Amino acid sequence: MESVIDQAFAAALYSEGDAGLDTGASLLAAAPQADAELARRGEEFVRRAWRRGWLPADVVRIVRRDLGEHAAGLAAGLIASEVRGYDGLPPRWAAQLAELPAAPPAGRPDRFSYASALLALHRLLLNLPAIEPVGPPPGAAREAPHRPPAPGEPRMLTRIRALLAKAEATGYPEEAEALTAKAQELMARHSVDEALLAARTPGDRTPAACRIGVDAPYEMAKAILLDAVASANRCRAVWNGDLGFSTVIGFEADLEAVELLHTSLLVQGTAAMTRAEAGQRAGGRKRTKTFRQSFLMAYAQRLGTRLESVTTRTEAAADAPALLPALAARDLAVTRAADELFPHTTTTRVRGATDLAGWTHGTEAADAARMGTEPRRIPR
Repeated sequence: MESVIDQAFAAALYSEGDAGLDTGASLLAAAPQADAELARRGEEFVRRAWRRGWLPADVVRIVRRDLGEHAAGLAAGLIASEVRGYDGLPPRWAAQLAELPAAPPAGRPDRFSYASALLALHRLLLNLPAIEPVGPPPGAAREAPHRPPAPGEPRMLTRIRALLAKAEATGYPEEAEALTAKAQELMARHSVDEALLAARTPGDRTPAACRIGVDAPYEMAKAILLDAVASANRCRAVWNGDLGFSTVIGFEADLEAVELLHTSLLVQGTAAMTRAEAGQRAGGRKRTKTFRQSFLMAYAQRLGTRLESVTTRTEAAADAPALLPALAARDLAVTRAADELFPHTTTTRVRGATDLAGWTHGTEAADAARMGTEPRRIPR
């Protein structure tokens, strides 16, 4: 005999619209004895997501985007329950699990609403497409080959985080940009140390990959900014606009640098955009979407050029004969890994930078950095 859960799933998970959800929720609301089996089925859907290449942060991100914060909490609860069954988890999972949103309070408004939300979540999980894997699924983790740390690695990353935190906190644009420039210099130096160490101690070292959320609004501008940060740190970024993330391919130390700097630059760019927009409104102009879009486009484009310049100068100052061959070998490895992971990519024409004032202010916000011996400039 077909179980009540099978009946509810047949009505809700394999149909579109709210009518099927209402039918399934009504069935489950009248069957509290099915709750345990319902949770087990939800964990099965989570395991299916792992096999399709999804990571915990990816699942929560798309659930939040499509179903809202309450559903993201439900997904976090399923994920937390499911991963308890593994002896070991792949790298990066610990940090993602630690950042899961809190599950909804135990007290439910009513069984029908709870069942409806859970069925909508299950339907989304069931229909997640297969995506490119960026690491092994849980249960298949392997210990990473041992490598000695690059000189000063823990201290270097701590200094980078501290510089970016100061850049985000300061109210002075020129100071924020100077701190960001210094952070990029340290990142480039860190990458140089890694490359030289790898050249001296060859072994099983291959590029890795991670996914970074690129959320609306202005997602194209944010993806361009991430691509610029990735390129400046010898990584490749591939944007999936439909699913709201970019996959970044590079060596592990460089990936961490990209994640840190991209997050910080988004915070700084948003703050600079808000200040510029306030000045526009004070002059009588109403807030517009095109101003913000153009601002962020210009900000991303100009910052990419300046970050690349910092990296080039840092590498030139290293004065190590083995550096250029080592960097070339790493660049080739990253390109090969990206081509293997994404054999079929397409280019997208950039649109939306149509507001001259927004573009001008965005360029000035990026140009406020004091790079090397260049004088400071303060955006008007």
